[in-house]
Amino acid sequence: MSDNVKLSIALVLVGALGLLVYLSLGNDTPEGSANPEVTRADSHYLTKAPDDKVTIVEFLDFECEACKAQFPTMERIREEYDGRINLAIRYFPLGGHQNGMNAALAVEAASKQGALEDMYIKMYETQAEWGESPNSKADLFAEYAQELGLDMDQFEADVKDPETRKRVEKDQADGVGLGVQGTPTIYLNGEELPTMPSYEDLKQRIDALLAE
Repeated sequence: MSDNVKLSIALVLVGALGLLVYLSLGNDTPEGSANPEVTRADSHYLTKAPDDKVTIVEFLDFECEACKAQFPTMERIREEYDGRINLAIRYFPLGGHQNGMNAALAVEAASKQGALEDMYIKMYETQAEWGESPNSKADLFAEYAQELGLDMDQFEADVKDPETRKRVEKDQADGVGLGVQGTPTIYLNGEELPTMPSYEDLKQRIDALLAE
């Protein structure tokens, strides 16, 4: 077995363990949406195509090591197919991660100032600094917002706004309703893909759909 395969298996197990902890949290776990959707009108897109022919959706947790490992692949796809496909992200912070929700709240608050992409990238680039910490890193995330030049009064108010948490939990509820069982979970035109698809696999699937 190659080292890459071993790493992928290990990361999947980490995500699965996080899900088990997440599901064990009782009242802290959002119920599944009665009518779950892979995307909604208010879903966040990192790139958008005028024809909506190809749509990739990733349910993710910014503290998830497997999501961090998938991140370079998703960025490569985004860069190569910018403007030709839809690439959406949806929040699915796992309960086993102390700062998964804090990170999602920070990204959602940043999105209200047009900085979704910048904070999304920042979270993965800095994950080693705060991931797996038993303590809240909300103050550190505020420092990131300041580094990005955001209006800090607005950012802090948005992080605390119950509507921001509801927005994150709505994504979670859709994920639960769809049967998401860990992160990252990636859909292509509504079909769930095998765990942690490679760049080559994604490219082949996307090119085939674009050629139809």
